[in-house]
Amino acid sequence: MRRRLVLWSGLSVAILLVIGGGWLVSLPSAPAAAKAPPVPQAEVDATLVALKPPKRARPVVAIIGINDGTETTDYLMPYGILRRADIADVTALATSPGPVTLYPALKVQPDATIADFDARHPDGADYVIVPAMRRDDDPAALQWIRAQAAKGAIVVGICAGAKVVGAAGLLDGRQATTHWYYRSQLQERHPSLRFVPNRRFVVDRGVATTTGVSASMPMSLTLIEAIAGRGKAEQTARELGIASWDARHDSSIFAFTRPFALTAIGNTLAFWNRETLGVALEPGVDEISLALVADAWSRTYRSRVVTFTADGQPRRSRSGLEILPDTAATSGATEGALGSAIARRPVPALNETLQAIADRYRADTADLVALQLEYARPAALGERRE
Repeated sequence: MRRRLVLWSGLSVAILLVIGGGWLVSLPSAPAAAKAPPVPQAEVDATLVALKPPKRARPVVAIIGINDGTETTDYLMPYGILRRADIADVTALATSPGPVTLYPALKVQPDATIADFDARHPDGADYVIVPAMRRDDDPAALQWIRAQAAKGAIVVGICAGAKVVGAAGLLDGRQATTHWYYRSQLQERHPSLRFVPNRRFVVDRGVATTTGVSASMPMSLTLIEAIAGRGKAEQTARELGIASWDARHDSSIFAFTRPFALTAIGNTLAFWNRETLGVALEPGVDEISLALVADAWSRTYRSRVVTFTADGQPRRSRSGLEILPDTAATSGATEGALGSAIARRPVPALNETLQAIADRYRADTADLVALQLEYARPAALGERRE
């Protein structure tokens, strides 16, 4: 079941602790952003070497999800980016037959199950991408990830997918990062892990991890560069609306702050003002833009997104993934609010959505969403930055 009010169970507990413990006043205010220094060229070069395809000239990429809850953008963004680059054979997987329910929005029919994949590729994938999942301890997912690593696959944990990678036993003694909200939890579970600040992604001995949701974009582009060269990565970046990308990151501006807590609490308590926003699924919809827009609106604590088609039938996305509608009609949802953003390239779509959220629910809600996505929100829609 989709959680409408609080998107992360950990965040809901934290909010209750803040209220019950009277800690709100002790939380820090939002820190000022600083320009992150460039990543040394030697580090960039070493990262690209570490991400070279381990087995095939045209690598096989498997994106694994659990059927009952996989993070929307973590699952769809690497799929869409790598598919449109056409430099690898990319497959969206589920642990069991049937659709994958994504959170906080969307439902998709994966290309295959992990059993299907193993039958087709007994020697394993070149890359396994692990999104955040509602459960970090799904036995089928963990067993399969371990098996793929043993066969020589490079494992990439996206956002809180690092917790799943850690539960599979692949982070002990390695350098890593994850979504800002889960840093302490990951370090507590894996004391030998060496957390690396100020990097959007970290690669160490066949295992890569990233910071929050939005980091799957530079991670995917870096994979493209490692596989097919800088020119192909730059071409793909232009199609996404990105001027530049790399691993630089200012970790200090992403933290549980007083404005974050106040906005989350206020929006959650304003239950009488909650909206359902409808998205009409069109054939060939850009799954990356759709994921970013639906994900962002569903993190406001003021709205949720439902998809629909007039005939109730699925629609194929730009990259061929089958997206299942939530309903055959709008069912009282507000129509047309998201369509213009979804029609844009992914990064402009996200920036336009954050601006629309600010216009509809105030800037503090847009900042709340951007912080959850671990994305440095431009001050105005006219700015375009990664």
